[in-house]
Amino acid sequence: MSIISMLFGTTSQDSAIKVLAPTEYKTQIEKGKVQLVDVRTPNEYQSGHIKNAQNIDFNAPSFASQFEKLDKEKPVYVYCRSGMRSAQASKKLVAMGFKEIYDLRGGYLNWK
Repeated sequence: MSIISMLFGTTSQDSAIKVLAPTEYKTQIEKGKVQLVDVRTPNEYQSGHIKNAQNIDFNAPSFASQFEKLDKEKPVYVYCRSGMRSAQASKKLVAMGFKEIYDLRGGYLNWK
């Protein structure tokens, strides 16, 4: 098992990231004020987004500096179009010191 973990990168990083189905994700973000971030491009964000989400473009040079303004001790909910960028963003956030990250399974395409 430890060899598999080494080969496929299963580390404590994975325990900080939880991928939620849309129904569970919606329940979580409706509980109160959360750090909800859309990591798509501004154009994608403008074409439709989850209510109260802030836009921090994963591909923008300011990605890290914008996330530095958020509270690393509080959960962060991220999503993108299909789940690929938010998965990459989640790994970056763990490396930046965020403790609890929730990713929307299937992204915004799965939300609608």
